[in-house]
Amino acid sequence: MANRDALRAFQSRLASRLQAARSSGVSASWLAVEAGESKFLFPLGHAGEIFPWTPPQMVPYTQDWFLGVSNLRGGLYGVIEFATFAVGRRAAPATETARAQSRLVALNELLEVNCALLIDRLVGLRGVEAFVSSQPPADDAPAWMGATYTDENGEQWQEVNLQALSQQPQFLNIGA
Repeated sequence: MANRDALRAFQSRLASRLQAARSSGVSASWLAVEAGESKFLFPLGHAGEIFPWTPPQMVPYTQDWFLGVSNLRGGLYGVIEFATFAVGRRAAPATETARAQSRLVALNELLEVNCALLIDRLVGLRGVEAFVSSQPPADDAPAWMGATYTDENGEQWQEVNLQALSQQPQFLNIGA
């Protein structure tokens, strides 16, 4: 019950911040998250609802990055360990404390893929003004990777085009 109340409070704060950003003229473009050792930016228009970590029901004979399926608010969602998918190798198992900070970020229902990405930590909302420089994706980068942004602390943030990701055959083919 405490987790549910904490999630509601978080979602309420996030909604308040989005409303404040709209009314003040500041545009928040991305949901900033950490997954594994990397930092990612998910476009707000592509991201859907955020859920607390719920252990999924495993599905046999699937890719390492496909953790299984979960019932999230009455909908059946495939759960992808995003750090493993993005990097290509499985990260060390998360501790109970670390897993408590984990969240499932569902893809926007307009993308028509019932999928949630497991991320290690929500960082908050970011706009272009939060970064000091950017670089276009490398020529050999997957089609779903956008620009890389650098913040004032020198941290690199990889933009992820969730719409392009949701259409990639590699992402859609979960069979091992």
